[in-house]
Amino acid sequence: MTIIELSAGDTAWVLTAASLVFLMTPGLAMFYGGMTRAFSALNMMMMSFAAMGVVAVLWILYGFGLSFGPDVGGLFGDPRGFLGLSALFEQPEALYGDNIPVFAFVAFQAAFAIITVALVSGALADRMKFGAWLVFTGLWATLVYFPAAHMVFSFDGYVSGKGGWIANDITIGAVTGAIDFAGGTAIHINAGAAGLVAALILGRRIGFGSRPMRPHNMTLVMLGAGLLWFGWFGFNAGSALAADGTASYVWVNTLGATGAAMIGWMLTEKLRDGRFTSLGAASGAVAGLVAITPSCVAVSPVGAIAIGLAAGVVCAMAVTWKFKLGYDDSLDVVGVHLVGGLVGTLLIGLFSVDDGLLYGHGPARLAVQAVGAFSLMAYSAVVTAVIVLSIKQVMGLRLSSADELAGIDLAEHAEAAYDLSNVRYASYPGLSHTVVVPAREDFSPSATTTTDLGGQS
Repeated sequence: MTIIELSAGDTAWVLTAASLVFLMTPGLAMFYGGMTRAFSALNMMMMSFAAMGVVAVLWILYGFGLSFGPDVGGLFGDPRGFLGLSALFEQPEALYGDNIPVFAFVAFQAAFAIITVALVSGALADRMKFGAWLVFTGLWATLVYFPAAHMVFSFDGYVSGKGGWIANDITIGAVTGAIDFAGGTAIHINAGAAGLVAALILGRRIGFGSRPMRPHNMTLVMLGAGLLWFGWFGFNAGSALAADGTASYVWVNTLGATGAAMIGWMLTEKLRDGRFTSLGAASGAVAGLVAITPSCVAVSPVGAIAIGLAAGVVCAMAVTWKFKLGYDDSLDVVGVHLVGGLVGTLLIGLFSVDDGLLYGHGPARLAVQAVGAFSLMAYSAVVTAVIVLSIKQVMGLRLSSADELAGIDLAEHAEAAYDLSNVRYASYPGLSHTVVVPAREDFSPSATTTTDLGGQS
């Protein structure tokens, strides 16, 4: 690492952007929490908060090294020189690139690692043991996300010399290296593929396809979506790692694509279902944010609008696939993040102002983007399957049917999200405090369910 003059302005911006990205995970907790049924809201939010804790510790211990340490076969970094970040702590004046302290880069990338793991939880709502989720969080971050970050974000010449193969080595024609400016491949395609595989292994919720499983709090969903949009400006524009012109036009591209995707989703559901919905508006905005994430540095503002519009339409259609194909992706991680990430990553091949098809160039850029996207998707799917199946064999994945029907909040946390007028208070063997036992979804007093939490495994 080169020791040169620090840019105070760039450092301030990157740390601010890191804080914005970190805020996105509580925003995601609200977004996901509102989309679940009432008796699952706390558990859903806890899954995001648990990812914040587990991944933060692992990132410092060895995650940064696995992501950005010396290259091992283009697949992951050697963490030995970065364990506990002690080597960096001994030279805090060292810079990343040519303008910011390396610890600012460590902080920024830590927030990315946290939210990527949290994204997967949306496919597993209502039915996964919380202990199994904690184990999954640590294993998936270690074996899937940290290597993925190395493959996609570790560039030759930064931190430790040689970087990952997707960023540096894929070569087709005159094009070398896939473009993923802020994480369409490493984050959204990665999390979406993992969510699909984990949901298939975990199985469908009781009543999926035969009873309504509507969002219980759209106000919370809209607030969460707003926080995600706000934080995403740090996500994308912060990836410039400088307070400069690139960060500025990335900010504008992020704005335009998100607005266009919201419009595209709402128009699609109006034509399909006859109405505009707040859930559609919020989901459309997130789809646009996902799609512009990889491409925001490579396209013009008009290109960003086109990508956002395409993502809004395609993702609005993709979220219905689970009912046709029978997989229970509870909160549409596949339909929004996997599909949206693929749309944004592949459309770089059309709209890239430097080497896209629509700018008179050949298909090489599109081919490079496809190789990077589908290779990482396959890696994520295979390793996730091994992780989930291993956890299933060792400790079990899923709640009992009785606990799932009574509500995962009570079964796993002995808490309820809401103290409503028609709830029952009870004490259970093995618990030192009174817990709230709410009515089931219909909130009628006759539907109140009592569960013996003291005897659960």
